[in-house]
Amino acid sequence: MMSIRQLKERKKELGYTNEMIAEKSGVPLSTVQKVFCGATRHPRYDTLLALTKVLSEYNYDLATYVVQEEAAEYSVEYERQFQADTNSRWPRQGHYTVQDIRALPDEIRVELIDGVIYDMTAPKLKHQRILFQLAMEFDRCTKECGSDCLVTVAPRDVRLFDDDRHMEQPDILITCDKSKDLEDYYDGAPELTVEILSPSTRRKDFIVKTRYYEMAGVREYWIVDPAKENVLVFFFEEDKLPVTYSFDDEIPVRISDGKCTIDFKKISGAL
Repeated sequence: MMSIRQLKERKKELGYTNEMIAEKSGVPLSTVQKVFCGATRHPRYDTLLALTKVLSEYNYDLATYVVQEEAAEYSVEYERQFQADTNSRWPRQGHYTVQDIRALPDEIRVELIDGVIYDMTAPKLKHQRILFQLAMEFDRCTKECGSDCLVTVAPRDVRLFDDDRHMEQPDILITCDKSKDLEDYYDGAPELTVEILSPSTRRKDFIVKTRYYEMAGVREYWIVDPAKENVLVFFFEEDKLPVTYSFDDEIPVRISDGKCTIDFKKISGAL
């Protein structure tokens, strides 16, 4: 995600006008003008995402991961149906609290994000294999680096914010503050989180969780895409776009200051 300063610099490099950016991004012209003249200092997340898509020098399109009408595993209709099913099951979406999900039967696995309940369906075999192999590699990595950080996997609740509207469940989390590692949940932002995509979680993992992980103070966030066999790595401490790696790459763990890498070829070879 580009900062406003980066967007302005890139706009100048490309020679784009506000009208061109509005047309390409779908953002109203008046909003584009306010962003680039400085009248709007804190644009909405969706606005920044749309502007980044247009001005990014990397030809990297987050939207292709979120909505791909030609992709068999995910489509606009799929998302609409999933949203309809979810809202039907949870009619008070946007107003649920931690107390509400704690009252659910143990066999119903959900997570709570900003008052919205998301069903956590059982993952596919490839998802589970990646989860298992990657967690072992992260655990090896922390031990080899002499770190006392803890690697845990879902289901493990994480209370990102000091409120009753959030209780996320990352697929993998690395935590380093033992005082926050409570019996029932981790109380705060992990150092690193990993989400492994499935058709029903693509939008949530790419848009919703990226936003809240960054807001909460998660330092590093990996999105693993089994279908495309790539890994998107956000390092929120730097004002840069995320980096995309393939399943053949050796990926640096940024929170280790370069001391640790994960050889994804080893993981994919074990699937």
